[in-house]
Amino acid sequence: MNQIDLKGRVAVITGGAQGIGFAAAERMLKSGASVALWDIDAGKLAEAETALSTQGVVSGMAVELTDETSVAQATAATLARHGHIDILVNNAGITGGNGTTWELDPAVWRRVVEVNLIGPYLTSRAVVPHMIDRGYGRIVNIASVAGKEGNPNASHYSASKAALIALTKSLAKELATKGVMVNAITPAAAKTAMFATMAQSHIDFMLSKIPMGRFLEVGEAAAMIAWLASEDCSFSTGAVFDLSGGRATY
Repeated sequence: MNQIDLKGRVAVITGGAQGIGFAAAERMLKSGASVALWDIDAGKLAEAETALSTQGVVSGMAVELTDETSVAQATAATLARHGHIDILVNNAGITGGNGTTWELDPAVWRRVVEVNLIGPYLTSRAVVPHMIDRGYGRIVNIASVAGKEGNPNASHYSASKAALIALTKSLAKELATKGVMVNAITPAAAKTAMFATMAQSHIDFMLSKIPMGRFLEVGEAAAMIAWLASEDCSFSTGAVFDLSGGRATY
């Protein structure tokens, strides 16, 4: 494993109790960072905190990312526990199941947008002022190749991730002279707990679109996230980095 220097840095990782978020936390701890896991699943959060605590300083906080008050409380608690926040990884997301646009329930559609877009907006809104005050920050938004291409039977998920890409670019321009870099990654599907919410036909469709013929490994995503969270990422901002196994065409 290549070494990335994150010594002394504090990273907030949303949805950090499992999947890509957990892998990113593990990679950052091995790179010297302290990590605050923000997740809605208290049970998984406790398990993740226990599993990761042998590798470095970890805290876990149950957060409803779509609620402004909950996010503000988590931010304050993280600052009290760790002293500062250098890195924000907006990883938490849901798929909302599969269906044609006209068949998907409006409540489900709204919830997907709330978690996948409003959540990153609220966390960024809470954390960015502290990064500006310190003159340093790295924000990594976990979007999806679906946000670039628009997957059929997943309009809610695709639209939310496309919007997250746009949020990334807008926020990056606003922070370009503040020492805070904001970038996104657009992974193809990784085999995580999210698969349990998808139809098998949709999983098969996603695999068929990947020229490498396999799904993304969470460790591969973690490696990209760790670099984007480092000082070495100093002139890339508002950028979108593909992890699609050859699927993405632009």
